[in-house]
Amino acid sequence: MILYPAIDLKGGKCVRLSKGDFNKEKVYSEDPAAIAISFAEAGAEYIHVVDLDAALLGHGVNEVFVREIVKASGLPVQTGGGIRTLADIERKLGMGVSRVIIGTKAVENPDFVYSAVKEFGTKRIVVGIDAKEGRVAVNGWEKVSALQAVDLALRMRDCGVNTIVYTDINRDGMLTGPNVEATAKLGRSTGMDIIASGGMSSIDDLLALKEAGVPGAIIGKAIYENKIDLKEALEKTR
Repeated sequence: MILYPAIDLKGGKCVRLSKGDFNKEKVYSEDPAAIAISFAEAGAEYIHVVDLDAALLGHGVNEVFVREIVKASGLPVQTGGGIRTLADIERKLGMGVSRVIIGTKAVENPDFVYSAVKEFGTKRIVVGIDAKEGRVAVNGWEKVSALQAVDLALRMRDCGVNTIVYTDINRDGMLTGPNVEATAKLGRSTGMDIIASGGMSSIDDLLALKEAGVPGAIIGKAIYENKIDLKEALEKTR
């Protein structure tokens, strides 16, 4: 199982939101690069970075900080937020990012994802599916569509995507535990690699996901609130 410690960027700061609410943010650091270095020192294999401003506004607001995270950590980085064009993807990859996460655009235009996979390869493109009660949310989680998460995942599989970041919005930033059942079911239903996101509160949560066959998990607030020791979690889940 791969653990992805998370850095959510807003105004150049490392923050966490509760249930994706932009009015409920908590700042944990004004030096995202230093946070990335601490993740590398703990033994992380990958870092998950989200440009929250870009997710809402549709363009890369915090790119300079993403670049610093890549350089400072020396680790592979997957990043999302505001990815709307092939040029956006190309620019992110040119900054040294390893994988780009497509969210809203995957819902609005599945053909865009197909083009991205064709242009950059399966290993470079990940689709983020953020859901409330099984329905897909878009535009920084401000809007909830009628589309079911599993249907979008299957559509993305047809576009050549292998990896999905699945976020249960109702659990994100709440430290209430991940939705193990829904995450594992999505993997079984699609045969895709699912990275769980939202609600991690303890190492037991991570072990439950691993036991359920989920190959990856993103940890954010639980690290910053000292609920999960990243080094210990990495050792126990490998």
